[in-house]
Amino acid sequence: MQVGVFIPIGNNGWLISTTSPQFKPSFDLNRKVVEQAEQYGLDFALSMIKLRGFGGPSEFWDYNLDSFTLMAGLAAVTKRIQLFATCSVLTVPPAIAARMAVTIDSISHGRFGLNMITGWQEKEYSQMGIWPGEAHHLRRYDYCAEYVTIMRELWDTGRCDLKGDFFQMDDCRCLPMPTARIPLICAGQSDSGTAFASAHADFNFCSSFGINDPLAVAPSTERLVAANAKTGRDCGALVVMMVIAEETDAAAFAKWEHYRDGIDLEALGWRQSQAAADPNADKFAAAGRFTEKVRNRMPTMHGALIGSYERIAELLDLYATVPGVSGVMLTFDDFVEGMDKFGQRIQPLMRTRSDVNAALEAA
Repeated sequence: MQVGVFIPIGNNGWLISTTSPQFKPSFDLNRKVVEQAEQYGLDFALSMIKLRGFGGPSEFWDYNLDSFTLMAGLAAVTKRIQLFATCSVLTVPPAIAARMAVTIDSISHGRFGLNMITGWQEKEYSQMGIWPGEAHHLRRYDYCAEYVTIMRELWDTGRCDLKGDFFQMDDCRCLPMPTARIPLICAGQSDSGTAFASAHADFNFCSSFGINDPLAVAPSTERLVAANAKTGRDCGALVVMMVIAEETDAAAFAKWEHYRDGIDLEALGWRQSQAAADPNADKFAAAGRFTEKVRNRMPTMHGALIGSYERIAELLDLYATVPGVSGVMLTFDDFVEGMDKFGQRIQPLMRTRSDVNAALEAA
């Protein structure tokens, strides 16, 4: 089972709380986390893109680095780990994104991939005058499908002449071509998002907001498996999950309750209002999922695994039993400390990482 890290490109990571570790993003912090990930044999590191935060007392995600340039820098100082930047399709023309990806492919010697986002949070784009209007909610995956098609043609042949509903390519050129196939990830949880992932992506993020319940992600992964059956492709599910680990379950849950005490309901409410603005959202889309999170006073952006090192290892191994799951992408309450805990105390106990553990011991 693959394991990756969702690196802290935004302030305070993935805890929406005033009592959680408070920090600003920097290249040095992200370099440290990715170097740790590489040292412990993790398979990939991914950075998001966020153009406007949620505010509130915690100023959640009000401070953010740029994803492409951050990953270009990390590509130059790493040797093995796969690196994914996030491409916001409303901000960069597809031919430019394709060329930037080829450049980082060159820097990384074939270790680069892209996470594609369609753009649903209106305020991120209206603040710059580039929000295309409410109609974007209805056709955003159609837009992204043309976008990805253009990139793939440029990467595969060096040229594209696509004439679509959104883009008109006129013998567009992009050379050199990448040295390796550039994998794509997306994060669609709605029916349309899942269908898009199955048709165009190599992996799709699937999540649940449960605590210590790997099987809770099954309804999401089952929908992806069903979509794969229709497309004939094998888009794998990557489960996003926070790890809060200590010597004992009690110590880990004490941390969790401390973070819950400081939950930033103002920031969560602003995020929820943005998600609810999509008039075409189905029950699987962000709005419904985040309503549940606010109701349950969850200070995370996704579910969490909380407990002793042994307990976390058992729970992570359980994900491999869920049909469709290819791997997990982890966040931590404290990233530097959390990466060391994972690499030194949790991963050595995981059956699903036995090959990695053997390689690390041999080295």
